[in-house]
Amino acid sequence: MTAQTSPAMRSGVADMTPLGWLAAAGVVAVLAVILWAMGRTPICTCGDIKIWHGVVKSAENSQHITDWYTPSHVIHGFIFYGALTWLMPQSSFLTRLLLALGIESAWEIVENTNATIERYRTATIALDYYGDSILNSISDALAMVVGFTLASILPVWVTVALAIAAEVFTGIMIRDNLTLNVIMLLYPIDAIKAWQSAGG
Repeated sequence: MTAQTSPAMRSGVADMTPLGWLAAAGVVAVLAVILWAMGRTPICTCGDIKIWHGVVKSAENSQHITDWYTPSHVIHGFIFYGALTWLMPQSSFLTRLLLALGIESAWEIVENTNATIERYRTATIALDYYGDSILNSISDALAMVVGFTLASILPVWVTVALAIAAEVFTGIMIRDNLTLNVIMLLYPIDAIKAWQSAGG
């Protein structure tokens, strides 16, 4: 039996047990505890909890449940599913999901360090960014789980099409997306920053 046709590789969200979902919830809970220990605020300091906050250039960005960067975390799930299925074809869906959650959680922790926050503020258009609330970080991790789960169900071409559509749509709407975010964090380009800053 080849790796491509093994039961492990065919396993997906339908094979998840309540214990598996509990393990995934445990990873998210550990993330919340670590962020709390780092001094992150549980919710927006404005005192509100919004399902959606759509103003990128504001102190409330990355403070609520969803925002314009939520699609980026769904795409994280797409990428993690594809990469981990390729690298670990014999592993179960749960194993890959927990690993993906670990990677996503690690990024959320790094993203909320002072060094990364300052990098965002100097290299990107996020001048009012002071880190995520714990609520937002948990929501981002859950968005990754949604993307990971969708990728396990949908045909590859549909997953790729959704990722491209999300990147194009957010790029048009806010002049930012996952691709531009990575570029500006790793190798800031003045022309891109000027174009983004000129947006509404």
